[in-house]
Amino acid sequence: MLTWKEILQFARHGNPTPDKTIVKSDADWKAQLTPDQYRITRQHGTERPFSGEYCGVFELALYACVCCGTLLFDAREKFESGTGWPSFTQPIKANAIKYIEDLSHGMQRVETRCNSCDAHLGHVFPDGPQPSGLRYCMNSVALQKAEALQAGKTETATFGGGCFWCTEALFESLKGVHSVVSGYSGGQVQNPTYKQVCSGITGHAEVVQITYDPAIISYKDLVTLHILSHDPTTLNRQGADEGTQYRSVIFFHNDAQKITARKVLEELKSEFKQPIVTEVSAFTEFYKAEAYHQDYFKNNPGQPYCQVVIHPKVKKFKEKFGGKLK
Repeated sequence: MLTWKEILQFARHGNPTPDKTIVKSDADWKAQLTPDQYRITRQHGTERPFSGEYCGVFELALYACVCCGTLLFDAREKFESGTGWPSFTQPIKANAIKYIEDLSHGMQRVETRCNSCDAHLGHVFPDGPQPSGLRYCMNSVALQKAEALQAGKTETATFGGGCFWCTEALFESLKGVHSVVSGYSGGQVQNPTYKQVCSGITGHAEVVQITYDPAIISYKDLVTLHILSHDPTTLNRQGADEGTQYRSVIFFHNDAQKITARKVLEELKSEFKQPIVTEVSAFTEFYKAEAYHQDYFKNNPGQPYCQVVIHPKVKKFKEKFGGKLK
């Protein structure tokens, strides 16, 4: 989760590296977009308050850049700000948004742009609700709903298997997985920090929260990959990392997930020489980890810290779902 201080730092001294960069000529953008879309995204315009299509819309969906389709916001972070523009507490990924200091009109503001194609989206302000304290004030015209990610088409899985640095990249490149977020679940302290979780006193496990399309990759497939990609037989430990925060755990979101998780664990018993000790518990709360934990391996190439235990059977996931499994 980005802080206002980090956003100001980006706005004044550079931005995070985007997942992709899209460059088109002005003529190409004008041919692709409607006049309103072009005026707002490429000419830094603003739609009239309360006029936007998404101003009062709150159903579950992910929102993408209207110019390039890059995913930007999750409707679960959307709130009614009363300003007349769609408002969100944070972007879907730390590097999805570019920040530009804006001193126009006699005001000091921070402009938000798509970090992939440089489309103007709106502005961000430090007056939003907690825990982020931010208000991403967007133009509806700059956004589009990603139809495949609407309610009924995506589900959520939450797994812990040691350090989340070591599991995030494993899942996020799979076909059917839309997003993977590192964070904390299963503890007693609200909004814990990484330092608190590492102390072992909060009860949280380091986890990844996965948003996926069950029509492409099933929950059973995700659970199976989770179990086969770490050592589920070591209690509160993965490699040199030791403590309850590193426990092997599946947090189920409904009864169907609970049944599936237990069935997979039963089916995989024969794959390990020692008993599986993976915890299966009801999901309660998820707290997104600090921004520097997100996309850790992508942002820190050559990092030697993690040596993920990969079961030979994981090869079938690479063949079926693609990704960077080794």
